[in-house]
Amino acid sequence: MGIFTRFRDIVSSNINAMLDRAEDPEKLVRLMIREMEDTLVELKSACAGVMAAAKQVGRQRDEAAARSKFWSEKAELAVSKGRDDLAREALIEKRRHRQREEALDQEFGSHRSLADQYQEDIRQLEDKLKGAREKQRLLVQRHIHAERKRRAQEEIRRVDSTEAILKFDELEGRIERMETEADLVNFGRTHDLEGQLNRLSVDEDIERELETIKASRSGSQKTA
Repeated sequence: MGIFTRFRDIVSSNINAMLDRAEDPEKLVRLMIREMEDTLVELKSACAGVMAAAKQVGRQRDEAAARSKFWSEKAELAVSKGRDDLAREALIEKRRHRQREEALDQEFGSHRSLADQYQEDIRQLEDKLKGAREKQRLLVQRHIHAERKRRAQEEIRRVDSTEAILKFDELEGRIERMETEADLVNFGRTHDLEGQLNRLSVDEDIERELETIKASRSGSQKTA
């Protein structure tokens, strides 16, 4: 495929539509960028060649113009000296160089027009390449986000799995047993303390009742 055919195909292509239809948009846009970069290198190389040729033709045209002027002056000199024969020969040389100058000037114009077209093509392709690179950047970002989302969903499914739930239930059960055992330890200590305090209270009641009985018996004995 020639450089111009590739360039026209690239510039006229609808990148968005192509990517929408592609099974692997990232791969396609990479290939498109590579093709654009290769074509851009060829265009710039061709443009440089045409511009160099234009400069060469321009120098040849200027040389032909200088020679045409030279023979024009010689013709005038010959006429001033009464040498019409030499004047005719000089005018023939002048015409030959003038014709060459005109032909080179047309060729120079063609080269300049072609160079201008190349530069316009380069500008269009660079704009297209810039757009493709932006598409690639967005696609990469979407790919990264999609991959992160996929991993997050997989993690959620893993956590929601029966095995994970059973592990959480088992852990919760172990914690509850540990809390119950701690409560039982505290409960035993509290019960023992309450028992001791209750016994102290009972002992005091018994002592008071015993003292009451003693006092009563002592009074009865005195009366008798």
